[in-house]
Amino acid sequence: MLKVANVTKYYDDFLAVDDLSFSVNRGEIFGLLGVNGSGKTTTFRVIMGLLDYEGGKVTLDNKNINYNVTDKIGFLTEERSLLTKLTVKEQCIFYGVLKGMSEEEVCEKVVMYLRKFGISDYWERPIKELSKGNQQKIQFITAIMNEPELLILDEPFAGLDPFNVELFKKQILEMADKGCMIIFSTHRMEHVELFCKKIVIIQDGREVLGGEIAKIKEDYQQKNIFINGEDIKKKDLEAIEGVVSVSKNGDDFEVKIKDASYLDNVFKQVKDHRLYKFLLQQPSLNEIFVAKVGEKYGE
Repeated sequence: MLKVANVTKYYDDFLAVDDLSFSVNRGEIFGLLGVNGSGKTTTFRVIMGLLDYEGGKVTLDNKNINYNVTDKIGFLTEERSLLTKLTVKEQCIFYGVLKGMSEEEVCEKVVMYLRKFGISDYWERPIKELSKGNQQKIQFITAIMNEPELLILDEPFAGLDPFNVELFKKQILEMADKGCMIIFSTHRMEHVELFCKKIVIIQDGREVLGGEIAKIKEDYQQKNIFINGEDIKKKDLEAIEGVVSVSKNGDDFEVKIKDASYLDNVFKQVKDHRLYKFLLQQPSLNEIFVAKVGEKYGE
């Protein structure tokens, strides 16, 4: 288990991480979310032992994270961290040896992953000649070639087309199935919902929301109703008590209500129309994220 317990990190007088706590179990994909500048990158660097911190503790399987442990960690950064003048082979051997792998181990693992990701003929290609998407594949391979026990993924799908997103998804799920602990960070909430059961949203280095996604959605008061029917007017829906907003979503009206207790109010308004759809849905994680981060800003 990775355990981050009450961690606090300052840069001089700037508080970057503020009493942050969470844990990630083996085989779990955990979402660490926040806007730019919220403290995610600092948290990643603290976890990897790259930064000292002023308070709290970080442990991996009850051990402090130091150079004896970091070889068990893989990290895919949001920024490109490839040495573009090197070939794919040179780049992977360089990173692999730093992680304690032999050149033979690196070659065996990387050739296998290159084949898996459909770029087996790129072994001797210079990094600078690769597309952004293929550079991202190489960066991903360098993060996982040592079969890490903990994998940190920061915007892993950047630059990828839908087909290659699926390849990455399959690999990430395979690693989780084998017991890898995975921290997944992205601004694409729909990707979070594909992978993660638990999340923490941070702002200004402090948790503003955390827990199981299903429970977060259940506890979030505002609900959405999708309505499709004949002769239903937007102004009539907006006039109903408990309705927060009404918008058009394709052929449907999307009606946001304060909470589920106002569902009957809306149904009474439309039940005498010919209805093709009347569907209550939980809010998306994206809606909740925007609401909670906006709440922190006082919006």
